[in-house]
Amino acid sequence: MRRYETDSPQAAGRVLALAMVVDGNLAQSELAALDSSRILQYIDLDQEGFQVLLQELCQDMLTSAFHGEVRIDGAMLDGLLDEIRHPDLRRQLMQAMWRIADADGWLADAEAVLLARASTLWCAETNFSGQARIAA
Repeated sequence: MRRYETDSPQAAGRVLALAMVVDGNLAQSELAALDSSRILQYIDLDQEGFQVLLQELCQDMLTSAFHGEVRIDGAMLDGLLDEIRHPDLRRQLMQAMWRIADADGWLADAEAVLLARASTLWCAETNFSGQARIAA
């Protein structure tokens, strides 16, 4: 799997692309959700650049296919998510990923795994800051 600079538009775009294809189906409604979220503008990535990232992600995933089945193991998923470190970027991506996952009206198991892992790694329970809140 390719590596991108931490918090780069490419790293963020790949996470969005993964949210779109992780269930094995790229739905038109997911593309519409991506567009309406305006997340590409937020991460400073144009539509053409996103399409390139989407193709590269699919190529990378196919190189690790086993007997025609594409799998993303936990370590690979963690590596992709770890390229996103900034709390605000994590929060914006998480919102967009949920919109994408909800777009087709069905939350696939693979989408649920991705969202749960992102929530865990990105410290959703601590407001994405990596620091636990202290109760008064």
